[in-house]
Formats: sequence, structure tokens, C-alpha cells
Amino acid sequence: MGDPAGIGPELIARCLADEHLRRTAQFVVYGDPARLSMAQHACGVSSHWQVADTVDAAADAIVVDSADCGDVCALAAEPTRRGGHASKVWVEHAITDAMSTGSTAPVLDAVVTAPISKLAWDMAGYAWPGHTELFASRTRAKRCCMVFASPNLRVALATVHIPLMTLRDVLTIGRVFDPIDLGAQACHDLGIERPRIAVCGLNPHAGEGGLLGDEDSRIITPAIAMAREHGIDAHGPFPADTIFSQAVAGRWDMVVAMYHDQGLIPLKLTSQGTAVNWSVGLPIIRTSPDHGTAYDIAGQGVASNASMCSAIELALQLARRRACARTDTMTAP
Repeated sequence: MGDPAGIGPELIARCLADEHLRRTAQFVVYGDPARLSMAQHACGVSSHWQVADTVDAAADAIVVDSADCGDVCALAAEPTRRGGHASKVWVEHAITDAMSTGSTAPVLDAVVTAPISKLAWDMAGYAWPGHTELFASRTRAKRCCMVFASPNLRVALATVHIPLMTLRDVLTIGRVFDPIDLGAQACHDLGIERPRIAVCGLNPHAGEGGLLGDEDSRIITPAIAMAREHGIDAHGPFPADTIFSQAVAGRWDMVVAMYHDQGLIPLKLTSQGTAVNWSVGLPIIRTSPDHGTAYDIAGQGVASNASMCSAIELALQLARRRACARTDTMTAP
């Protein structure tokens, strides 16, 4: 459910009211049933779920409330300690179930996270920059990359939630190679057999031959060479102010950006609210909408669930491919 004081409950309410989407899977909502009811009322949609204690319920959609945090229905639309605690407990429960296995398959096939507030997590005493870092730690992923996918553009990020002024001290050849490699893996997971990867430079004009900084030639170029040695069709570094338009035009299947806003500004300008945040490299599937808690409109029933629907649909697509691969492995001689 994400932060209960944000728009997450409304996004879920709208998605569960979508009959076509509801038929595609059994949905387990880790959150507060009363807050979900409030969201349904605000959005003017019908109820299509029931409360249960475990995931093994027969209903199309169930709500599991595992957070002992008091009445979250009374929370104001702002970051709070109680909201941060609730959203953290809920996502921890989802990760635990996603990492657990039944007799033949995982308890959960995928996790889709509604937006949380990093400030609320901090207020509750949880020192995590965001979902991505928490999932990577809990699943013990050796490498993890934040990929954003939309119908027009796909972007992998070399760095995520760090201050811009620290980039120069954080970027390494390996730190740039990983999103190239994992970005190519993401393309393969989407059915793109021979992905074309474009890599952004860090500095204006990709360093202008060293006149505007040496990081592009000293760090990014060797990372691209390493990727090509591994059989990845990677190119660059390219000036960031030109490469994204080429990708939107179809020349590139994935763009690797050096920092958060370098990649997300063009993505959000072109995606029209349908982009998905996808954590690539985890042993489990995790997707999310590409936006935040939107406290300013929370509780009004006006929030669009387009990105949340896209996140669910991508999770379903990836889960089906993984289930097919698992079946093929089990039936192989």
C-alpha cells in the first residue's frame, strides 16, 4: 500500500476495481483495510476484496494488515512517523512472502510497491534511501539496478538516491558497467534479443574530449569497452542532451544514465504517466509506479492509477516469463 497517507490506497482501489486487471491474478494487498475502504469511497469505486490473515485465501484479492501502528485512517496527508512505520512493515512482510516458497512455486510471484515517503521512513527510524536499496539488502542481491520502462523509452540508472555533488566520488568503471549489463538483461527479459544500449556521458558534451571533465574518458569509456567484451552492443558515451531523442525515435533499446534526474526528466516528459520503476537484478520481481506519494492530492480521489496499472502489467509479464522458464527447467531431460 505504500504510505497510507499518500495516494497509494487510491491507486490500489482503482486497480482492484478494474475487472479486466482483477482477473489476471490473485492480488494480496499489504496494508490497512480501513484506509483502503476510505480510498474506495473517495474514488467512487466498488469493493472487490476481503480481509485475511494469510496469503492462502481463495478470494481474487485479499488485504493483509501486519502493521501494529494504530489508526492510520486519522493520518494527515503528510510524512509522519506512524505512516513511515506502517509502510515499512508492510513492504517487509511482502518481501518475506516473496522470498518464501511453497511446494512448487513462490508464495508470491511478484511485488508491486505503492509510493513511500523517504522522510516518513526516516522519521520512523528507518535509515533507507528507498525501496530499491531495501529490496537489494533483504534479497541479498549481488547487483541491482533501477530501470524505468515506458512505451517510448527505457532508462537504466548508474546511481540513484545520492546527492549530485557526490557523483564524482561515487562513479567507478564497475558502477557504470553494472547498469549496462543489467539493462541488457532487462531488455532480454522483455523479449528484445539483441538490445542496443546507449550510454550517457556525465559532463556536458560527454566531456568534450576532456575539456569539460575527464570522467567520461576515464570511467565511462572503459565500462563500455568492458560491456562490449561481454558481447553487449553498447555505445557511447553520448551527450545526454541528444541521446534521449534518438532513443525515443527507436534507435536505442535502452539508455544508461549516470544519475537520477539525467534519466528521469526525459523519461517522465515522454511517458505521460505510464512509466514503471523496475528493480533489475533481484531474485524476485519488483516493480513500482514512477511517481511519489503526492500528498497534495491524496484523499481526493483524483489520482491517476495509469502508472500503477503499468507496474502491475509489467510484473505479470515478467512473472509469466519466469514461470515458463521454471516449467521448462523442471521438464527438461
